[in-house]
Amino acid sequence: MEKIIITFPDGSSKEFEKGISGFQIAQSISQRLAEEALAVEINGEVKDLNRPIYQNCSIRILTFNDDEGKEVYWHSTSHLMAHAVQDLHPEAKFGVGPAIQDGFYYDIDINSSLTEEDLKEIEKRMVEISREDSPFIREELSKNSAVDFFKKKSDNYKLEILSGIDENSEKISIYKEGSFIDLCTGPHLPSTAKIKNIKLLTVSGSYWRGDEKNKQMQRIYGISFPKKKMLDEYLQKLEEAKKRDHRKLGKELELFLITNNVGSGLPIWLPKGTIVRETLENYLREEQKKRGYEPIITPHIGNINLYKTSGHYPYYKESQFPPLVLEDGKEEYLLKPMNCPHHFQVYLSKPRSYRDLPIRLAEFGTVYRYEQSGELTGLTRVRSFAVDDAHMFVREDQLKDEVCDVIDLIKIVFTQMGFKDFTTQLSFRDDNVEKYGGDISMWEKAQKEIKEAADEMNLNYIIVEGEAAFYGPKIDFIVKDVLGREWQLGTVQIDYVMPERFNLEYTGGDGQKHRPVVIHRAPFGSLERFIGILIEHFAGEFPLWLTPVQAVVIPVSQNYFNYAEKIFLELKRNNIRVEFDQRNEKIGYKIRDWETKKVPYMLIIGEKEETAGNISVRQHRKGDLGSLPLNDFIEKITEEIKTKYYSTN
Repeated sequence: MEKIIITFPDGSSKEFEKGISGFQIAQSISQRLAEEALAVEINGEVKDLNRPIYQNCSIRILTFNDDEGKEVYWHSTSHLMAHAVQDLHPEAKFGVGPAIQDGFYYDIDINSSLTEEDLKEIEKRMVEISREDSPFIREELSKNSAVDFFKKKSDNYKLEILSGIDENSEKISIYKEGSFIDLCTGPHLPSTAKIKNIKLLTVSGSYWRGDEKNKQMQRIYGISFPKKKMLDEYLQKLEEAKKRDHRKLGKELELFLITNNVGSGLPIWLPKGTIVRETLENYLREEQKKRGYEPIITPHIGNINLYKTSGHYPYYKESQFPPLVLEDGKEEYLLKPMNCPHHFQVYLSKPRSYRDLPIRLAEFGTVYRYEQSGELTGLTRVRSFAVDDAHMFVREDQLKDEVCDVIDLIKIVFTQMGFKDFTTQLSFRDDNVEKYGGDISMWEKAQKEIKEAADEMNLNYIIVEGEAAFYGPKIDFIVKDVLGREWQLGTVQIDYVMPERFNLEYTGGDGQKHRPVVIHRAPFGSLERFIGILIEHFAGEFPLWLTPVQAVVIPVSQNYFNYAEKIFLELKRNNIRVEFDQRNEKIGYKIRDWETKKVPYMLIIGEKEETAGNISVRQHRKGDLGSLPLNDFIEKITEEIKTKYYSTN
C-alpha cells in the first residue's frame, strides 16, 4: 500500500497508508483523542474528520478546546436544529445557519411566530436526533445538479445562493444528515452523537441577506457543549451578563436614552452619562496633550466628492445614509461616515516642511452609519457615534517610533480602564487586489513597519490576512472583560494610500516634495460602544474618578438640613461630584436607594455628626467606615480620585 508522510504540530512526522482519515490518525495517537476529535486541519484548512488524506501534509486534530473545533461543533448543531425544525414544521424554508462567536443561529422562513414553548419542542427533538447517531455525509454536485435538486425542493433561498456561484466553479457541496439536506461547504462533525447539552436561547427577526427590502425571517440562536458542566457555566455567565446589560443599567442609572421620537440607534446622553463621557474625553485629552496632539473640530457633513476622493464612498456606500442633494442639484453632501478626509483638509491648509512633522491632529468626531434596524443594540451598535480619532502625518523615518508611541498610549488607556487582559491582531491584506488601494510595495513596507513596532512593544499578537482596511494594515486591540468576553476596541492603522489620493506633501531637507505617511488611531474607537462595554465590565460601578456621582449627603431628618447643606457645598467647592438628598424619607430607605444607584460614598448627617462637626461615612458594598472630620474625608476622596485618574498599574 502506498504511504504518505503526516507532519504534526510539534514538528514530528510519521508514515501512514494513503487514504487514511483524520479520525484514524487520532485513534493511532490515543483513544481519548479519538473520542474528543471533532475535525482535522490539513495544511491550514479545516476538513471533515473522516475525509481521506491522499498526500503528504501537516495536520492538527481539532477538539472543542480549539476555536476551529468549536466552530465545527456549533455549525453542525445549527444543522441539527434545522433538522428538528423541519421535522416539527415541514413547511419551513431555511436561509443560512453559521457558527458564531458563542454558539450558532439559523434563519428560518416559517408561517407562525416561534414562541418559548416552540423552542423547547425544537430542543427536545434535537436531543432525540442526536441520540440517533445520524452521520453528516458530504456529497459534491455540479452547479446544474445542485440547482435541479433545490428546485425540486422549491427552496428559493438556496437557489438564490447558487445563482451567485460561478458556472465554472468547482463542485458544489451538500451535507446530508438524516432527512435534512443542506447546501453547505462544511466541514461537519462525524455524526449527531457528538452533539450534547443543547440550549436554544432566543428567537428574533432578521431580514434575508441582511436587506430590509427582503422578507423577514426568524433567527433562532443557540449554544451547545460536549459537557454539561460547560453548558451550566455558560448559562450562569449569561445570567450575570443579563444583570450587567448596559441597556438595563443605562436606564436604571440614568446614563443614556434611546427613543423612537428621535430615531433608532441615536443615543441621547443624559446628565449623568454625559459626565462619564466628558470625563473619558478629558482623560484622553490630557494624555494626548502630553504627547503633542493638537485638537481640531470638523463638520458633521461633507461634500460627497471628499469621500469619493478618499475611496470611502464606494467602500462604505451600503452603510451610509443617502446623500443630501441641494436644491440646484449640483452639490451632494453626506452625513460624515469618517473623520479622516476632513483631517486631511487641515493638513492641506498650509505648506508643510519636514521640520513640522510629525503633525498629530485629534478630534472627538461624530460619524454616521446606516445600520439596519435589526442590528442596532443599545450603545454597542448605533447609527451616530463619536470616535476619538487622531491622524499623525509623519516622515518614513519617524513611522515606527510614532506607531510605538501610539501603542504605548493605548496600553496605558486600557490599563487605566481596568482592561489588563488584552491581545492584538495584526490585520494584513490578502491576495484579493480589488479589496485594497495602493500598490503591493506600499503594503509590504507598511506591514513590515507595523510588525516591527508590535515586536518592539512586546505585543502578544496574531497575524490575520484579509482583515486590513482598504488603505492599509492595522493593529486591532482585543480586550477581555470580567466575564471573559472579547471586544475589539482600540486600533492603529498605517496608510500610504490616502496621502497619494489627497496629494499630501511636505518639503524635505533636500528641497524636494515628499509624501508623508498617515497613521490612523483610536484608543476608544466608538465612545458609545466603549462606554457600553465599560458599563457591563464594571456592572455600573464605575471607578471613583469616572462615576457620575462620587458622594451623596444624607441628613437623618430635616433637623440637620443646614449642617448637611454646609457639607454639600464644601464638597462641591472641592470639585467632588456630590448630591444632596433632601427627601422626607426614612434613613434606611435612602441608604438602600443610593446603594442601588451604586454611589461610592454616602455621608450620613445626624445629631452626633453635627455636634462633633464630623460626618459618618458609608462606602458602597463595604458599609459603615465610621466617623471622621470632613477635611479628612475630602483629602481621602481627592487623593483616591487623583490616584485612580493617573495610575497605570
